[in-house]
Amino acid sequence: MIFLYLTGFFAFLILALAAANAYFLWVAAGPSIAKTGFSFLTSSDWDPVQGLFGSLPFVYGTLVSSFLALLIATPFGLGISLFLTELAPMKFRDPVAFLVEILAAIPSVVYGLWGIFLLAPFMRVHVDPLLMKLGLPFFKGPSTGLSIFTASIILSIMILPTITAISREVFEAVPNSYRESARALGATSWETILLAVVKPSKVGVLGAIMLAMGRALGETMAVTMVIGNNPQITANLLAAGHSMASVIANEFSEANSDLHVSALAEIGLLLMVITLVLNIVANLLVWATATKFKK
Repeated sequence: MIFLYLTGFFAFLILALAAANAYFLWVAAGPSIAKTGFSFLTSSDWDPVQGLFGSLPFVYGTLVSSFLALLIATPFGLGISLFLTELAPMKFRDPVAFLVEILAAIPSVVYGLWGIFLLAPFMRVHVDPLLMKLGLPFFKGPSTGLSIFTASIILSIMILPTITAISREVFEAVPNSYRESARALGATSWETILLAVVKPSKVGVLGAIMLAMGRALGETMAVTMVIGNNPQITANLLAAGHSMASVIANEFSEANSDLHVSALAEIGLLLMVITLVLNIVANLLVWATATKFKK
């Protein structure tokens, strides 16, 4: 009985800490909320000297870089997880899974350093010129290598283990009877994977993608080091941008007024709400898929 109450207290403590964090952010963001109101979300003017605080460029940079990272990482993550669950020999599954998941153990600042010294110069010299030749409005010069697109590539590598690990769990939860039934009806290996594994798991896969999105939204150091840190809204992915996490990391220690600190706290509160909602929905989707197969 004592153990039951003790573990219950620890579980409640986690919820209490999250609630306390949200409360203190709300209190800290109070002056900014009172002064800027809804315009904080719609304005693109960010000038602490003039007392102008609009979060739209940071929200835009966060969403665009995270969405591009998902577009890049999702095919690789799903492909790796399908290979590990359906195609790879048993003796290779755990070592390959370990190599992929160990990417999550690399510190964010290491990814940032790799991005600055290796990826950004490579993008500037080799990749960005090729993209600019396409003539699309999303790829315009000049390029410094530090851009929204570079940040998206870094993020895609960082969220790859999340998509792979959770998708693998979802695929492994599919009963073997589904696969056997498909083969008995004459389905090929590819048709079996598509119809008996991927199709029944699509809700759980969506949850895995949303969890990865939550990780990408809150990433700080790596994005700060390669995104360029320019609060602008532009369709050009080769231009510098900014994100909600990076502006907090860059400016909080140098905030020159109480209103500036409050505006940064409001960005933190907004980021917390977005990631919290995404993670709750994603976990519910994964849980719904696992529960469906257990029935």
